[in-house]
Amino acid sequence: MSQNDKPHAQPLVWGHGPRTFEVFLEPTCPYSVRAFNKLSALLENVGEDNVTVKIRLQSQPWHMFSGVIVRCILAASTLPQGREAAHKVMQAVADHREEFEFTDHCSGPNMDATPQQIIDRIERYSGVALAQAFAHPALQNDIKWHSKYARQNGIHVSPTFMVNGLVQADLGSGDDISVWAQRINAAYP
Repeated sequence: MSQNDKPHAQPLVWGHGPRTFEVFLEPTCPYSVRAFNKLSALLENVGEDNVTVKIRLQSQPWHMFSGVIVRCILAASTLPQGREAAHKVMQAVADHREEFEFTDHCSGPNMDATPQQIIDRIERYSGVALAQAFAHPALQNDIKWHSKYARQNGIHVSPTFMVNGLVQADLGSGDDISVWAQRINAAYP
């Protein structure tokens, strides 16, 4: 692969409205999964012309395969139909979360799992062939961008929500989407 052939991760962005709703998610966190599973309904509720929903990946070390899974998502985003491929990977991890997590963050069947086995599981569940894209060294730049962006905004946990660039500390994954929609609609573009 030449310098000009570096993979480029497509932004994980849906909608095109003037208000921005950013969600910082760790793919195997149960609370992040709950938030992720509400995003399509939120976008439908508020309207693609009214809001831009952006997923930011928040890798967390206590979720032991977090780094591998975040890299898989971003690798998928470099493929044709990258944004949709990345969404399929996130949905596959969300739908089979326990197969990508450790019991009490430190034990269980995944103690014997290798990163390659995790990639294979994700490919099987998502139907996205991402192993080759996963191996591109330049992908680390996209991973670092997500990490730096979170730190610059004071984000340390997942899920965390931002509306128009401001952290919404009182929003949570347990909120009904009407609560999120109300906050978004109250924001000025």
